Amino acid sequence: MKKILVIHGPNLNLLGEREPGIYGDETYESINNEIIEHAISKQFHCEVFQSNSEGEIIDTLHLARKTFDGVIINAGAYTHYSYAIRDAIAAIKIPVIEVHISNINARDEFRAKSVIAPVCAGSICGFGKYSYILAVDSLYYRWKKEESNEAQ
Repeated sequence: MKKILVIHGPNLNLLGEREPGIYGDETYESINNEIIEHAISKQFHCEVFQSNSEGEIIDTLHLARKTFDGVIINAGAYTHYSYAIRDAIAAIKIPVIEVHISNINARDEFRAKSVIAPVCAGSICGFGKYSYILAVDSLYYRWKKEESNEAQ
């Protein structure tokens, strides 16, 4: 069974309260429950981690390389300036999918630049909580394709 880790960055623990016009009114807990349920439907084991601390996110990425097959990360504001998180993603050699609830390209100019995107397997933004669901699906299809290639 493939194992995935969902990492939520700063302020995402306040989902449902924080700027509902941008991030929606569903709570952090309800979104996580939906992600986990969807991962289970794909026969994945899924764990969730949230931190407002850059160092804790980096430490968690480092640990993930030995325990998980893939990572889904919403690095929050760190997306736009954390070269340390970027380097951690590049170092772990497992697929990492960048997600954002809002369309970062349609917001403030500084949000349009992601320093982590170039080292991620892909980026999904603008679909609300479904950005996470699409990321789970992208890992599912990535691994199905790899299995198919190995069978040939």
